[in-house]
Order: sequence, then C-alpha cells, then structure tokens
Amino acid sequence: MNHALDAVFKPSSIAVVGASRQQGTIGWEIVHNLLAYGFQGAVFPVNPRAKWVHSLRCYSSIREIPDPVDLAVITVPKELVLDVVEDCGQKGVKGLIVITAGFKETGKEGLAREQKVVEIVERYGMRMVGPNCMGAINTDPAVRMNATFARVQPLSGKVGFMSQSGALGEVILDYAKELGLGISTFVSVGNKANISGNDLLEYWEEDQKTEIILLYLENFGNPRKFTGIARRISRKMPIIVVKAGRTTPGARAASSHTGSLAGLDVAADALLSQCGVMRVTSIDELFDLAKALSLQPPPSGNRVVILTNAGGPAILTTDACVNLGLTMAELSGETKASLRTFLAPEASVENPVDMIASAGPQEYQKAVEVLLDDPSVDALIAIFVPPIITDPRAVAYEVAEASKKYEKTVLGCFMGTKETLGGLQQTGYPIPLYPFPEASAKALSAMVRYGRWLKRPQGTIPTYSVDREKAQAILMKAVERGGGALEPEEAMEVMAAYGIAVASWKVVFSEKELQDCVGEMGFPVVLKVRSRKILHKSDLGLVIPNIADLDALKEAFASLSQKGRSAGWNLPEEGLFVQEFVKEGTETIVGMATDPGFGPLLMVGLGGIFVEILKDVSFRVHPVTDLDAREMLEELKAGPILKGARGETPVDLEYLAECILRVSQLVSDFHEIGSLDINPLKCSTKEKTRAVDVRILVGKEN
Repeated sequence: MNHALDAVFKPSSIAVVGASRQQGTIGWEIVHNLLAYGFQGAVFPVNPRAKWVHSLRCYSSIREIPDPVDLAVITVPKELVLDVVEDCGQKGVKGLIVITAGFKETGKEGLAREQKVVEIVERYGMRMVGPNCMGAINTDPAVRMNATFARVQPLSGKVGFMSQSGALGEVILDYAKELGLGISTFVSVGNKANISGNDLLEYWEEDQKTEIILLYLENFGNPRKFTGIARRISRKMPIIVVKAGRTTPGARAASSHTGSLAGLDVAADALLSQCGVMRVTSIDELFDLAKALSLQPPPSGNRVVILTNAGGPAILTTDACVNLGLTMAELSGETKASLRTFLAPEASVENPVDMIASAGPQEYQKAVEVLLDDPSVDALIAIFVPPIITDPRAVAYEVAEASKKYEKTVLGCFMGTKETLGGLQQTGYPIPLYPFPEASAKALSAMVRYGRWLKRPQGTIPTYSVDREKAQAILMKAVERGGGALEPEEAMEVMAAYGIAVASWKVVFSEKELQDCVGEMGFPVVLKVRSRKILHKSDLGLVIPNIADLDALKEAFASLSQKGRSAGWNLPEEGLFVQEFVKEGTETIVGMATDPGFGPLLMVGLGGIFVEILKDVSFRVHPVTDLDAREMLEELKAGPILKGARGETPVDLEYLAECILRVSQLVSDFHEIGSLDINPLKCSTKEKTRAVDVRILVGKEN
C-alpha cells in the first residue's frame, strides 16, 4: 500500500464487526453489499452470537481471525466501539470505517467517547472514516468494494464523491446512477474525527481513477489547509461543492462595518472562489455540472452559439446565458452563408440559429459543424424539441458525431424526452443533455469560470517596507490595557506605519485648544467625538464634516458637546479629534473581520455612510495575493464610479489594490487585530488618497 488511506480504499481483506444474520440490519446489508458488488478480497464477519453470516464463517472477535485484516467496518452499539477499536489496533488493522452513531453529534458525552476513539486510532497509527457515517465505496475493478449499507450499486467512473451527510448518501448514489455518472470512490465521512475532507482531496489528487471531485459540505474542518490543497488540485481536476448552511440563523452581532457585512456564507464563497472551486446551490446543479465536465472540456472563452428547432426554448436559453454573463457569439458572414445553403428558407441564421421544426438529424449535423468551425464560437448549446416525425436519438447521435471534430464545448438541451435522455447518458453518450434550457446555461457558465481559473496566474503576496516596530508598540499597548478599540490617533498611526497615508489630525481637550489647533491646521476641518466605547459615531451625529469657518466651528463644538454628553462622552477626559477635511476623492472602505471558522476576511467596497446601505463589497479570505486584490475591485458594481463616471476624478485602482495588500500584511503581522475598518478611504490619485476614519479592534475582542 502506497498511500496512508489505501487501507481504507484498497484493502485486500475486510472484517465486518457487528455482522448480522438478520436481513435489513446494517450489519447484514454491509456484508451483503461486499459480496454482491464482488469485493476482490477476503470478507470476515465478526459476531460472537453467530457462526455463519451469508455463508461465511463468523468470528467472535477480530483477534480470532487467523489472517491479516486491512480494514474493519464497525457497526456495533456505541458502548462497544472503544473495545472493538482497541482490538483492531492489537490485531494490526490499518483502516477503520465506524458506522456507529452516538458520538460528537449527540453532545458532550458523545464527544468524550469520540475523543477516546481517536486516541486509540492515533496510538496504533490507524486511519478512520467516521464515526456516524454510511461507509465507503471503491469501484476500481481491482477492488470492487461497497462497504456501505446503501442498496445502490454505483456505476464505475471517474468521480470522487465525499458527503458529510449520510442521509444524502444513498440518494446521491442513486441519482448518479440514473444519470449514467460513474463513481471512482464514494465516502460518507460522518464526524470526520480522523480522516477529513482535506485528507480525501489529497488522496484523490494522486488517484489515477479520479478526474472530478464532488463535495457535499456542512462545515470546513481546517479552512486554511483546504485553501492550499484546493488551489493546487483545482488546476489538475475540477472540484465542485455544495456547501450547506447559507441561511443559518443566529449570526453573531458585529461591531464593525466589515463584520456586519461578512455574513455566515461570505467566508465560504470567498474561500471557494479563491481556490478555483466551483460552488453550486443544489444537488441538481452539482450533477448537472459534474455531467458536463466529465464529458466536455471547459470552453476557451465565453462566446456561445445556440442551435435550435424551436423559437421559445432558444429565447429562454439566450436570456439565461446573458444573465449568467455569457456572450452571444457574433457569427461571421461566411458562417451565415454556409447555413443558408442547407437550411429551410424560413430558418434564421442569426444567433440563436433557429432551423425551425422541420430540421432533422442531417441538418443538426451540418449546422453543428458549420457553427463550431466559426472562430468566434467558443461553445454551442444544441436545443431539440421533438416533433412527431424526428427521432431524438438520431439527432443526439449526429450532434455528438459532428462535435468530435472540434475541441469546443457542446451541451444539449433535449426537451420532453426524459426516457431518451436517461438512456443516452447510461450508454455513454459523449455530450451532456439537459431537459430544460436554464440547466444547460448554468452548467456552461460554470465551465467558463473554471476555464478562466485554469488560465489565471497564481498571483503573489507582496511584502512592503513598513514600520512594524511602531505599529507593534501601539497595538501591544492596547492589548495590555485590556483590548478593545484603539483611540482614533492610534489607529491613524498604525495605518501610517504601514504606508497608508492619513488625513492630518490632532487631539484637543478644550474649546480653546480646538481654536488654536484649527488656526494652525486651517479650514475646512472635521470634528469627531473621541471615544472608544461609542461605535458608528456618524449615526449619532457625533461627526461633523466640512466646517468652513470660525462661526461654523463654534456651532459644531456646541452641538457635539450636547450630543456627546448624552452619549456618555467626557471632553476633558476623552477629548475631541480634529482632522483636515479631505474634499477630493471617492469614498471607499477597506476592512477586515475575523470569521470564527475561516479566520480573517479582507473586504473592499464603496465606503462612507453607504457601505451598509448599498452593500457593494467584495471579500477574500486572508492572505490575499495581488491578483486577488485586483479581482476584488473588478467585482464591485461601483466600478464605473471608481473609474471616473460622470466627470468624477478616477481612482488609482492599482494603489487601492495596494492598500488592500498593505492591510493584509498588517493582519499577517499582528494576529491580535480582530477587526479593522478604513472608512472612508478617500481615493483619487495615489498622492491624494487619504484614510479619513480608521477603527481597529484588538485583544480580547479578537
């Protein structure tokens, strides 16, 4: 055995501890499946109360088996699992699948029991799937192992599938078989107490039988490790994920703008996007995309042509493609002329190409060849609505034959022919077929994104020259006083230490000091109540911008004094923050929030008071590369504003990306930072860009 997990997936002998003579029990089903699927090794039932199970000799203990045992499948009551695992270790078993439930998923007592199991597993150097799982399958003809209690025998193929839900396991296997989608390995991981999703990714990376990875996830055990592994593997083979828990209620309250915008699902989306992993929202979409990528290459671009024999479905497909960001290919004059030579006079040779209902298999074959020969076409969706006189199987055959001559992506939408679709996919038809237009468009859109990822450079994480010592002194002082929000001037100094220019500022503790300060600084200015305990001061009227003269200054001071006292502010003790008013520039926000599962998240968006109203923001999991930072800016709907729409001063986007990267470096250097907002960061040219308001939380609030 070359890989640590081969004991689980490529055993030469399996003991089923808890094997049963009673049909319908888990112990009976597992032994039955091993035999029925044709396991290419020895099977040893273990049950002290039986002599024979499925005509196989039964042993009272795994230690009584005279031959070596590679894998033990354990399905005994939870109270017996510890002793059985200990016996397996003493026997020299290297792989375990613990089907039994009643562990971490049940509470503290179950967690303690699971921890004891893991301690035994690690002491003997074993690897374990589960507990609380459905089992594992390997369809390799040299192994043929179905060590599950599912009643479905899957087709052999090139898809590795991991499910965190045992309940979904059998449904998934049944659906894959119906679609003709072959599985290389299937694993129901359960509680992931020993073998994790990351372990499986690394196993499939080396497995010659696996070319596509499908994951049903409910949580990430080690997101940072997943990031590194998935980035690497997704350049070799597609990884498609259904991540459940998009709308889990009870999100934690957040004290920063970035934190409030970083909802429960933002981190998962950001992480998967950074890794080149394709996320889908349903099991249907998962298999639609898996079917496409198992049969067709990702397109080289996003230009699609639609070929149809009916107008309505073509319109639906066009709408779906455009809404998903695909471009309708502009067909050349030569292509249109070629189409006219064999299509009916009533046919349309514009994209979508409507051959009308009389088009038969030969028209489809010729049209596919002509369209794929056009350099402006990257992908083709062939739609077929069956009239009475045309056999859909003949059309499907001709589309497939014609497409073989070209290295371009072809998908089919064959409507109203469910039995035909199923039959074609079961027999290895080389083009993915979908019953409705939206499914084919969604699959193609995801394939386009994956194709872009494969061409995407890796990106680098730059290191800037900064004053780390100065920032460290400020941050450690804040930690020593108990953590929480830095004073405004402290936050400004940290930004300046990391190369992000800040607006001029000063702290004053009386009206006279205020007037003296403004006399030196000059108008216009901004006044802000200085208080670590008052958040979002603008909402309370505790920030007054663009104070242009002395009369306005006196009026502003009086207003802040009254409102500040109502909010618990004390001028002589806490002071007033005076700052130059930065007129020029677009208000943006650069921030960081710490997700309990994923760690720091970097954010950029349109800033100022609109950040939580418009919510035009983009996230990435820390650390970010230079390419990540640029892509974050490209994702913003405010792109035209940043580029200088309607006469506005354009933002230096390269420098804004640099600001994101400098914040990322700061977060890397100081794990004490729990959240950070630069809001607004007034952006124009590099020389004039200034951080106007900065909030940093450290220490115990991290």
